[in-house]
Amino acid sequence: MDIPKFLCYVLVMAGVTYLIRMLPLAIFQKKIESRFVKSFLFYVPYAVLGAMTFPAILSSTSSVWSAIAGLAVAVALAMKEKGLLTVAMSACGTVFVAELILRFCLGQ
Repeated sequence: MDIPKFLCYVLVMAGVTYLIRMLPLAIFQKKIESRFVKSFLFYVPYAVLGAMTFPAILSSTSSVWSAIAGLAVAVALAMKEKGLLTVAMSACGTVFVAELILRFCLGQ
């Protein structure tokens, strides 16, 4: 790839990134009073994070069953308000053990 084309790509992406971050500040200059809009904006990051993360969880292991087991452990621990490190390590450990069990059961 030649350098001018690469620099053009970088500049376009920098401009797009800047616009995404700058437009809300330019559009919403006064304080938002609507309770509905405030609650909507409060939950948007969680919804976007879930929409980006959930499909990756189910396709990141060699078996969907180990992914579901890890997800179930992570959700259960998160519901009990455990820390991020505890949830992540427990989910990873669950996936590891589930993969070992599946390999043993399937004889691979």
